Amino acid sequence: MAKEEKKTAVATKAAAKPFPLPVNEARGEAPLWIADVPLVLGAEMGRLAAVSSRLQCKSLNDLFLRLSGVEAAATWAAIELLTIEGDVVKALEALKLQHFAACAVAFSAVLSHHFDGDKGNAGAAGEAA
Repeated sequence: MAKEEKKTAVATKAAAKPFPLPVNEARGEAPLWIADVPLVLGAEMGRLAAVSSRLQCKSLNDLFLRLSGVEAAATWAAIELLTIEGDVVKALEALKLQHFAACAVAFSAVLSHHFDGDKGNAGAAGEAA
């Protein structure tokens, strides 16, 4: 029981810790903590293409499954290639299996941006016309 209580305390402490880097969620960015290293991930098409090429994915579905399933090679490549801001080297040095659940959440968040549709700023578009 004491071990479970300790894990809960650590998770609560991490959840209460403010994220120190700016994250533009409207642009499809997502925050990710690897140990005490904050990263901002983004899935622009060029970055996704780089991850897909590195992993030799045959389709977008293959890429999505490998990232959401947090396969070790896919997780490493995604952290390395999708990071927009943060210390990638420190994050990869600190990466452990315990971080994979948080990675899955962050990868899903950045990938879902591509499937949600681009709502854009309709007010600005109307003003420009």
